[in-house]
Amino acid sequence: MIPREYITELVQRSDIVDVVESYVQLRRRGRTHTGLCPFHNEKTPSFVVYPETQSFYCFGCGAGGDVITFIKRINNVDYVEAVKFLAGRAGMPLPEEDDQTGRLRTRILGANKDAARFFFTSLNSDAGRFARAYWRGRGLTDSTIRRFGLGYAPDSFHETGDHLKRLGYTEEELIAAGLLKRSEKGSTFDFFRGRVMIPIFDLRGNVIAFSGRKLDPEQPGGKYVNSPETLAYKKSRTLFALNYAKKSAERRYLLCEGNLDAISMHQAGFPTAVAGCGTALTAEQVKLLSEYADEVVLCYDSDEAGQKATKRAIELLSASPLRVSVLKIPDAKDPDEFIKKFGADRFRTLLDGSDNAIEYELAQARARYDIAAPDGRLGYLRDAIGVLAGRVTPTERDVYAGRLAEETNVEKAAILAQLDGAIRARSRRAAKQREQALLSEGAGGRIRVPYSQGGQKALGVAFAEQQLVAAILKTPEFLSLVAPRLRGDAFLDAGLGRAYTLLCEKSARGEYLDLSAISEELPDETVSLIGRILAQNYDVGISERDVEMYLDRIENSRPVSSTAAGRSAEELAEYLQTLKQKKA
Repeated sequence: MIPREYITELVQRSDIVDVVESYVQLRRRGRTHTGLCPFHNEKTPSFVVYPETQSFYCFGCGAGGDVITFIKRINNVDYVEAVKFLAGRAGMPLPEEDDQTGRLRTRILGANKDAARFFFTSLNSDAGRFARAYWRGRGLTDSTIRRFGLGYAPDSFHETGDHLKRLGYTEEELIAAGLLKRSEKGSTFDFFRGRVMIPIFDLRGNVIAFSGRKLDPEQPGGKYVNSPETLAYKKSRTLFALNYAKKSAERRYLLCEGNLDAISMHQAGFPTAVAGCGTALTAEQVKLLSEYADEVVLCYDSDEAGQKATKRAIELLSASPLRVSVLKIPDAKDPDEFIKKFGADRFRTLLDGSDNAIEYELAQARARYDIAAPDGRLGYLRDAIGVLAGRVTPTERDVYAGRLAEETNVEKAAILAQLDGAIRARSRRAAKQREQALLSEGAGGRIRVPYSQGGQKALGVAFAEQQLVAAILKTPEFLSLVAPRLRGDAFLDAGLGRAYTLLCEKSARGEYLDLSAISEELPDETVSLIGRILAQNYDVGISERDVEMYLDRIENSRPVSSTAAGRSAEELAEYLQTLKQKKA
């Protein structure tokens, strides 16, 4: 365990607003700060940071906790790694800790590095001649192959694993790295077999994962096989080739659909090409891009799937400060094919002439209708106004309204009036959604109690228990009122009962009481629950009289016999004396 004094000092040095602002664009709202949640996709901010309680909570996805919890979630690390991260940020020496998870992560990175070397060596062996022919057939030079560490996984169930075991890695380490897989019978086999290999690097240049592409279309299995998520790799927070792109002085990044597109672009002289890692664009990836880019050009394939991906990416990027453009690729299905057919200069001309996101969406809307017909014009105007109502400035609104008027032969004033109505309606819908979200977070919104424990009456008890925990965290002195009358094992929510017990134990030792004092020893769902409770009570004053009321509600909800059953003779005598005093 990390010493409590160390955690207390670390949290005091790590103001949650400063830490969160490294990842989320926050806006001050009175005594709180709000922004778009980094843990789920959203357009309307529902993520709130509370400086006074040094906590956060998202009213959209339910994520909540303290500054250490935030770092755990945002960086996909465990408690100890989060503490080490914050320690480095705060300039504190690292705590003395037996960190098994940290050691395993280091071993995974080592195994990946050695596997990448093995795959590269295998590519240049006699067995890798077909793989070499594949890469060269894709137009890649030897220099590009070396730079990106491209390789070949032998068509064997054990060759890669045996090589890594000889280097000292255990089966469990290789399984944790995603390089071996265990069969239903218990034996292990190589995860990547008979495929050309593309290593995936993090921003520090560590190999964190692999993507394996099959050589033969008739080969069983999917076109690509990708590493599973591990302690070192989370695909939603990784962008392929960002480790190379970040070295460029350019601030216009090219977002590709596949890693081979990105590799081809780098070879053709476009050093800011990056790609996702097998998933649709995520909020975490947008945050990464915004740290290095001012503009993003979407270079997705021209097929239907690529256009759907483009639309999803525009929706996500529109909530960021990035300028967004969309590349039109004529006479080719993807950037790689276009560059091979027409060359890098023609591709650069395409990039320079790419439409912004609004132009792209308006063109998509127009293509769906015959605007020579009245119904077609109405349909086009309806869709176009839906696009413009979302995110345009007043100046852009005026310009595009004028263009729509020319295209449809409808008065500009009428279009502006309809657009203003759409914007007001959108604002009302957003306000209603926020109101519903807040209502669902009310007293009973997320309290789930079996009816065997009292049904509707138990909801009130569970709410009282939550309020008592909030009261103690906001005003630790209240614990002296609560502790003699309430035991942690009597809580309806076992996780909350554990949190209360920890607060009692730490108070008895004279330790400082806050969420960070107990979060290490609680499951994530309990920490999020406490984050929600603190959020609900942020502007609510809880008095000593309120505490008494909550205690009364809990005690009056169950028979005296059940209350007495778990107490010692001394505790029972004290409890009965308390009841007599209350009655008097």
